[in-house]
Amino acid sequence: MTLIAGAVAVITLYLLLQMFRAANPALLARAIKMAGGVGCLAIAAFTGIRGELVVAIPIGLFGAGLLGWSPGGLGQLGGMFGIGGARSQGQNSRVRSQFIEMMLDHDSGQLQGRFVAGPHAGRSLDQFDLPQLAAMIPSLDADSTALLETYLDRRFPAWRQHAQGDAAGGQRRAASSSKMTEEEAYQILGLQPGAGRDEIGRAHRALMKKLHPDQGGSTYLAARVNEAKDTLLRTHHG
Repeated sequence: MTLIAGAVAVITLYLLLQMFRAANPALLARAIKMAGGVGCLAIAAFTGIRGELVVAIPIGLFGAGLLGWSPGGLGQLGGMFGIGGARSQGQNSRVRSQFIEMMLDHDSGQLQGRFVAGPHAGRSLDQFDLPQLAAMIPSLDADSTALLETYLDRRFPAWRQHAQGDAAGGQRRAASSSKMTEEEAYQILGLQPGAGRDEIGRAHRALMKKLHPDQGGSTYLAARVNEAKDTLLRTHHG
């Protein structure tokens, strides 16, 4: 009986590890944060019932921050730990290449894309499956390729492992040498023209957190965000 229970435990652990490997990093991080928030609230409730309010209150506030509940003082507490805090109120960043436009939602971290030129202009990337998108890579310019690969990394985390040949995404092309305009920089940071240095700095820091590898981030998008910050700060300096 013990042997059977051990075998079941090993198989269950193996299946869980496979699920974690195949999971979208952004969704996985969000699920872990939510589970942590619920766990903290449960611990706070238990300790509160026992009368240990000195322990229960901080744990409860921390759990509420993990779940994104940040009215008043909770927002400040969440900000201390890099969670919760003030929402970006529907802001999004846009990065556009010759063929593709990508949008990153500041609140959810969700990445969406659409074709803006070529035979599929106007259609969302979500309308195509992995083989269809991978087959388009050879016909795209360097920036469009980088954006499409970023989208594939989010939607199909293991796509590179199963790609066959350079045409399926194993290759790396030289980045575009075109100079970023101020308008593009504002769109990438999700800011309105005329934003001050402090706003630029805050937007840059918030986006870099979203683009961290643990959140399913993108080296290409991170580079574009850095370039946008530098472009606007040079304007202010001038």
